[in-house]
Amino acid sequence: MPQSAAMMEEDAAIVVRDLRRTFLSGHGFSLNRKRIKAVDGVSFSVKRGTTFGIVGESGSGKSTAARMLCGLERIDSGSVLIDGFDVSNLRKADRLAFRRILQLVFQDPYAALNPYWKVGNLVAEGMRVHQLCPAGERRARVAALLDQCGMPADAIDRYPHEFSGGQRQRICIARALAVQPKILVLDEPVSALDVSIQAQILLLLQALQRELGLTYVFISHNLAVVEQLCDHVAVMKTGQVVEAGVTEEVIHHPTHPYTQALIASTPVPEPRSRRGKETRTTQHRRP
Repeated sequence: MPQSAAMMEEDAAIVVRDLRRTFLSGHGFSLNRKRIKAVDGVSFSVKRGTTFGIVGESGSGKSTAARMLCGLERIDSGSVLIDGFDVSNLRKADRLAFRRILQLVFQDPYAALNPYWKVGNLVAEGMRVHQLCPAGERRARVAALLDQCGMPADAIDRYPHEFSGGQRQRICIARALAVQPKILVLDEPVSALDVSIQAQILLLLQALQRELGLTYVFISHNLAVVEQLCDHVAVMKTGQVVEAGVTEEVIHHPTHPYTQALIASTPVPEPRSRRGKETRTTQHRRP
């Protein structure tokens, strides 16, 4: 391996090499079932403390790739190395420790939360499973997490249905942070929200990354959102990465026709609103 590549991987929180996953179309035992390459030879690495975006249309394979990173989807071949764990060959004894390193925030905040549990119990569950703090201290820790994610103090004793979609996503983020992970995989975390609420959640994610040194893998179909949040991006089409690089370079100087088509169909923010150039202060306690 070239020295520069080796140095990059030394500083990487995630290293993915030649990842592949194939499904059979249809159902049953029909001889006409076709093999669909959902993820086909995907490789990338993610530097610690940065945000890596995976972007593509529905069916591009981006969400399947995300589930493979999390150990929720079988890996047919290739490897995924995450903070010392080989996800492609994860031992049963290591699974709990791995779940603490990496957490997943889902697209739909309505379906992600058990409606019969109070918010405090939802956020505290990970602490209990991982035995992170004494039971008597959990409530205070949950309250601090909810406040950090912009939720009102009384949220701890209320139920998910009492909150808006944006607030529920804040609860999901607080729940993910409860186990003190190093990496968050964010699978379309703002796509179900109104545009104004999307912006607030993205600003919250940026603030949390600065405060906690988190590494993000951000899955999206929206290049405008990716440009605001991501340092690097990979563009996926039919299971393959067709273009990858520094986000601004990919968006403003695309080389692949598919990337160009995505950009043409996506409103891109003005330069002064791009990532890293946000100067206004933001209050995170929002609807």
